[in-house]
Amino acid sequence: MKGRFYFLLFIVFCSKTQLTLAQPSSAKQLFRIGLFAPLYLDSAFDKNSTYRFPPKSFPKYSTPGLELVEGAFLALDTLNKLKAPIELIVIDTRATSQPLRTQLNNASSQNLDLIITHCSTSELQTIAAFGYEKNIPVVNVNLPNDAGVTNNPFLVLLNSTLRTQSIAINNYVQTKFPKQPVVVFRKKGKLEDMIRSYWDETAKSNKSTQKWTYVDLPDSFSVDQLIPKLDTLRQTVCIAGSLDEAFGKRLALHLATLSKQRYKSTIVGMPTWDAIRDFSKPEYRGVDISFCTPYYNNRTDSVSQQIQRFFINNLYARPSDVAFRGYEAVWRFSRLLMRYGNGISSQLAAKEFDLFREIQIQPVFSPDKQLQYFENKKLYFLKWQDGILKLLP
Repeated sequence: MKGRFYFLLFIVFCSKTQLTLAQPSSAKQLFRIGLFAPLYLDSAFDKNSTYRFPPKSFPKYSTPGLELVEGAFLALDTLNKLKAPIELIVIDTRATSQPLRTQLNNASSQNLDLIITHCSTSELQTIAAFGYEKNIPVVNVNLPNDAGVTNNPFLVLLNSTLRTQSIAINNYVQTKFPKQPVVVFRKKGKLEDMIRSYWDETAKSNKSTQKWTYVDLPDSFSVDQLIPKLDTLRQTVCIAGSLDEAFGKRLALHLATLSKQRYKSTIVGMPTWDAIRDFSKPEYRGVDISFCTPYYNNRTDSVSQQIQRFFINNLYARPSDVAFRGYEAVWRFSRLLMRYGNGISSQLAAKEFDLFREIQIQPVFSPDKQLQYFENKKLYFLKWQDGILKLLP
């Protein structure tokens, strides 16, 4: 990636970790959106504002933040054609010269109407607390957890939490494979135990009679440790009960190998499998590999194609999902601001401006019925079948 990304780094740095793009002030009402992204500008420039890296290159750790901002800028370009009264303020969450709390204090004077973030867990805690204090909706696009935030009706998670995705996996298996034996292969660990607790809770809630057998495996497990739980006469549903991608790939590879020995199985993976592209390789063929994700975009619509062409023609690279998430979030919530104004907090679940995917923003309640935050509950199930990724109905 070249050119515009390098230019983007430079202009944001010269703006002292903040860049503002806006419509002319003649608009009837101007809505201000704060975009908090990890750009690492202090790492890219020295104290004399000299770029530390070769021309037309930049550090890989800046890529997610830059792609998010580029996607946001492309959305703003489209909104400007509609004469949308939107001001976008980009803030570098990893600026060492201005800690996040300082930047939030500075943002207080700018009367933000909405905050969009791509951040860490600790950063979300800080930003969400600021949003609650100032009555500003905070939309997070990347975290699969609530960062421990509670009692905050201004927080919106576009990436479904692990709990929500675990419940969806349990319901999927119970619905699609009600009579097949189910075996959960997993590593030992606190996170694995948490996932099991979600499944046990869901099975109890659904009053399910389906039996799940749990098998703990070491990191270097072999095919011989899987065979006793498989069958050559009927299909076994094999669930990966760990988020560890290396563990998941090893399990899928061994089960694909055993399928050639007439051991019948279908594999259900974890949300982290969305990032695994090795499943398209020949060695993984022979078994179906399915998983769920809250973010699905087949990139065939006109807007997605325009974004891809821009990246290829101008940045010499293909955009990752982060760029599309940046575009989607700025487009969707800008339009909601324009439609509902200060009443946007009660209209976060409105669906009229869904773009690349369906989003189902729903409230999350505590056991005592207290509203905790809002979360996207829409999940898509995908399946790798003989090297081709398909959307399941």
